Amino acid sequence: MNFPDNLKYTKQHEWVLVEGESVTVGITDYAQGELGDVVFVELPAKGKELKAHDSFGTIEAVKAVSDLYAPVSGRIADINGALAATPEIINKDPYGAGWMVRITPSDPGELASLMNAAEYRAHVGK
Repeated sequence: MNFPDNLKYTKQHEWVLVEGESVTVGITDYAQGELGDVVFVELPAKGKELKAHDSFGTIEAVKAVSDLYAPVSGRIADINGALAATPEIINKDPYGAGWMVRITPSDPGELASLMNAAEYRAHVGK
């Protein structure tokens, strides 16, 4: 199981990559493994405003349907349109091509509440 040190993590199993003025968000390797084969992803429209911990979409897999949660408050700057046609990318490359949304944070201070890789590893018991 992979937990990249350059990412931050939520208790709901999203990963966050801070890149300048925006953050890229996806689900962790642990989460995709627990869900099984991803068959559908519903993502928000660009421009949607979110508050931290709001649901921003859903992910459907063979085993379950789960909500996706915003790690920080802000505006959806971009979505990964490739996931509409090939959601299984999330299983193959959750930290790369399987990213879901980019958010422009309205309160970058919220990033401080996210876990680092060691804390997330302990959270999932790995």
